Amino acid sequence: MLTKHLAELATNGYTIINDFLNADRLRRVRAGLAPFLNSHHGRNNFEGVKTERVYTLIGRGRIFEEIVEDQRVLDILDALFLPNYLLTASQAICISPGETAQPIHSDDTFYPIPRPRPAISISTIVAVDAFTAINGCTEIIPGSHLWSDAEVAGTYDGLDHDAPTPAAIAKLLVPLIMPAGSCVVFQGTLLHRGGANRSNAPRLAFSNQYCEPWARTQENFFFGLPPAIARNMSPRLQAMLGYSVVPPFMGHVSASHPRKVFREDYVNAVLSDRKLIPPEEQ
Repeated sequence: MLTKHLAELATNGYTIINDFLNADRLRRVRAGLAPFLNSHHGRNNFEGVKTERVYTLIGRGRIFEEIVEDQRVLDILDALFLPNYLLTASQAICISPGETAQPIHSDDTFYPIPRPRPAISISTIVAVDAFTAINGCTEIIPGSHLWSDAEVAGTYDGLDHDAPTPAAIAKLLVPLIMPAGSCVVFQGTLLHRGGANRSNAPRLAFSNQYCEPWARTQENFFFGLPPAIARNMSPRLQAMLGYSVVPPFMGHVSASHPRKVFREDYVNAVLSDRKLIPPEEQ
């Protein structure tokens, strides 16, 4: 199955893991998200003014920690990325009725490296509600992960959230129709968007995104998810949050391994040394 997923990612830019969440895990996801919905809507057309987003999802309950470490996804990442890859974003997305289509974009467009190129990030979107053609399912342009900068030019403007989608490009979009519990995995260079919700019910999903260990992450988990919470997560998940060292020494904390900050007796080197600084210089 891994070979199939990797082949589809290489050719089409995406692949679907069916039955990613069973009924019990779907129930736990819904229960875990319930307290955080109805609290924040998007601030522009890109986030979606009728779309709710729950950021730093990884810190919202054990079920979300488990899913970030799902071995089927990690097997794909192990094959595509360098060791010590990172979690770059973790959020739930609930598209309400009446929401318009999101601008077309790619998830790692903010890495200013010329295309075509290998993806620097890999995204997953898990359908908590079934994705249909009318309820705001994700829409993709298969094969667009291979496009050059010249081919991408004109498809979207990442700075203009209200720019209309050119008709010729819109015709290339394919709706991802998936049952609840399915997961689409796609290259960070793949062009896609959240569709318009023309139904009478919200469409709930969540997305975990991962990136190469040398890339800057979208979410700053050191502040969004403080050490007091990260301390109780698995070592592998801690590493994906940035508590790791990429050889030879990327990610160290004052020449120490960042995981040392979880020790009860840890003392920050800068704080301990500030007593050596003259008061007038502090």
